[in-house]
Amino acid sequence: MCLAVPLQIEAIHENHTASVKQGSSLLDVDISLLENASVGDFVIVHAGYAIEVLDLEEAQVRLDMFEELDGGNGN
Repeated sequence: MCLAVPLQIEAIHENHTASVKQGSSLLDVDISLLENASVGDFVIVHAGYAIEVLDLEEAQVRLDMFEELDGGNGN
């Protein structure tokens, strides 16, 4: 089983990639599998590919769940 933390798109590049924010780091991921990804969207990433766009409410539910699993440490 794989658990994926929602990551927020910070920038979209011409080569079908986007920079997503993970903590204080930016990672580049492939967004070619998504039809409508925009800066500010939260996405689920698997093996370097963004595979799903989440609405803000669903992203927050998942982020809260991960925070709870982490014991509220904010790490």
